[in-house]
Amino acid sequence: MANTFFSDMVNNHFNPAAVLDISQGGNVLVISDFHMGCGRRDDLAQNGVLLMEMLEHYYLNGDWTIVLNGDIEELQRFSLESIREQWPRLYQLFDKFNARGRLYKTLGNHDEQLIFEKKYPYALYDAVLIETGLIPLYVYHGHQSSKVYTNYNKLLQIGIRYLLKPLGVRNISSGRSPFRRFHVEKQAYDFSLEHNCISIIGHTHRPLFESLGRFEFIKFEIERLCRDYPVSQGEDRERIAEEVRALRMDLGKLKRSEKRNAIRESLYGDDLPVPCLFNSGSAIGRRGINAIELDREKISLVYWFVQGEGKKFVNRGRYPVYILPGTKYCRTVLNQDRFEYVKARIELLGNVPEINAAWD
Repeated sequence: MANTFFSDMVNNHFNPAAVLDISQGGNVLVISDFHMGCGRRDDLAQNGVLLMEMLEHYYLNGDWTIVLNGDIEELQRFSLESIREQWPRLYQLFDKFNARGRLYKTLGNHDEQLIFEKKYPYALYDAVLIETGLIPLYVYHGHQSSKVYTNYNKLLQIGIRYLLKPLGVRNISSGRSPFRRFHVEKQAYDFSLEHNCISIIGHTHRPLFESLGRFEFIKFEIERLCRDYPVSQGEDRERIAEEVRALRMDLGKLKRSEKRNAIRESLYGDDLPVPCLFNSGSAIGRRGINAIELDREKISLVYWFVQGEGKKFVNRGRYPVYILPGTKYCRTVLNQDRFEYVKARIELLGNVPEINAAWD
């Protein structure tokens, strides 16, 4: 790849301090895009309490390691001092993880100014390499694949802080542009495909599991249910029919909300999907928080939400829900797979030179 960021990541001299080894055990949370502000027009305000409760009572108490994967502070609109004043409890949680050696923090395009903060208390990385024992896994924010952000981020910051912020315009990101989002994801997918590794990004605010977004996942799920339907009977048959109807409605809503031709495109073109790209989503979703969980055996896309206020497809009851004791906050696993299966599919479907040559 021509992009030096990607070539540096696979260089033998990749920063050794940014390596996290879970091959012998341990649990890791990858979460991104808090966009912490100073209270007024603060993107995190809606999910702030949920975020702090889940971090403290589930992940900190459970001895998890957390990787904060970029755009944690919204420094394009607010000063670090004002953000720290607004979110003291959140920084106290960061301190607790950090004191246990369980905090890793990568830079995003909205908080890359942190490298100039001499007294910033946490180590900062461009990427984190997670050793799973089976396949290399790289965690990075994802904006590095966009020339707009790498070349003109300073100009974007000036425009956001001094023009859009006074007008009350919310955070602008690739998540709001389907075409930019597709480009960012495609670059990360191609890097992972070329090097037979896994990438976990943020930036676009769109959860991805095994290179599939919600739109693609629904299509595959409908196909699977249609295959199960002929051999099912009674209540199972009725349940499948009801689920297919609901998924078709979800698909229609996604088509209307995307409003683009690019929704018919996929990251993998005409080829079989290679499960090498994951996206942790964001902490500022309208109906909750998405994140990626890892252990030595598996990878999971999880969703946290307020009881009774989650996304409709979760509320249909198909996903088992864990309720944080004594609270109204819920966690469910949307997708999960074992690393050995992911690795097998990457090896069989990924960068196989003789097959690629035959196609060329």
